Amino acid sequence: MYKNLLPIGSVVLLKGGNKRVMICGRIQARADCDTVYDYSACYYPEGIVDPSEMFFFNRDAIEAVFFIGFQDKEELDFRAAVLDRLGELEVRDGRIVSREDK
Repeated sequence: MYKNLLPIGSVVLLKGGNKRVMICGRIQARADCDTVYDYSACYYPEGIVDPSEMFFFNRDAIEAVFFIGFQDKEELDFRAAVLDRLGELEVRDGRIVSREDK
């Protein structure tokens, strides 16, 4: 489910959007919501100016990729050790956990 997520720092345009955003988090949930999203992002090039203006979205909301963020051995190892092995997730007691982890 979480294979091939874009790395942190990637710059994308969301469907229906007119301003690019930069991915600053993967596998994220809003504080007030039980939905787990593929990404969180902030406006590009401004960055995180106001946390209430963060975007939470899934990969299918991306219209165009303008830049793919930094990828080194640490990123590739993290992806292999964590992201590629995650199953379906949910938010329980304010934490993101595997649905199988009851």
